[in-house]
Amino acid sequence: MKLFVDTASLDEVKRASEWGLVDGVTTNPSLIARENVPYRKRVLEICDVVGPGKAVSAECIEPEFDKMLAEARDIAKWHPNIHVKVPLTPAGVEVMARLSPQGVRFNCTLIFSLPQALLAAKAGAKFLSIFVGRVDDMGSGEAFKTVEDAVDMVNTYEFPNQPEVLVASVRSPLQIVEAVRVGAQITTAPFKILEELFHHPLTDAGIERFAKDYQEALAHAARNA
Repeated sequence: MKLFVDTASLDEVKRASEWGLVDGVTTNPSLIARENVPYRKRVLEICDVVGPGKAVSAECIEPEFDKMLAEARDIAKWHPNIHVKVPLTPAGVEVMARLSPQGVRFNCTLIFSLPQALLAAKAGAKFLSIFVGRVDDMGSGEAFKTVEDAVDMVNTYEFPNQPEVLVASVRSPLQIVEAVRVGAQITTAPFKILEELFHHPLTDAGIERFAKDYQEALAHAARNA
């Protein structure tokens, strides 16, 4: 499964890239606004940090078709890594259907149901961003059922651009585990959630035990020297 980091922080992108595990970055105007930098400038900085071939999602903000179409065309030209992010709305679907045959790669966001994922796949989206955190917050328990059904759908049918299911709105490491269990192709998560994947109490205890045993061995060797 591919791992994306969901951030606009250049420091977080750099650190995640240093791990050698991150396959791409998702971001949006809200995240970039918190960084107090121009939108296009930060997106290009992220593209430069992650390097060639890593997917970087940059989102359209215009809600109407004509303006979103022009915006999507512009964003797609910023950098070879760019995947244009559009919402699952009639305008967003029409923009994807218009531009995906021309080679523009899309991340369709704000998907909450299988019918919505179907529309995005048929319109030519490369990434189907299914939000799980917000659904789980409602207590319905349906979030990963939708992901599982979407994975089955893209594996069963032939869609344009071979879409991949991207689990988004991740709130905890457990949701990444669930994404793996249902076969999602991609998960995007905040940097702090990716950091938590490294930790397990038994790993920490084992490291502490190894260090203690090593020090005891050194002390024993010194006493018998």
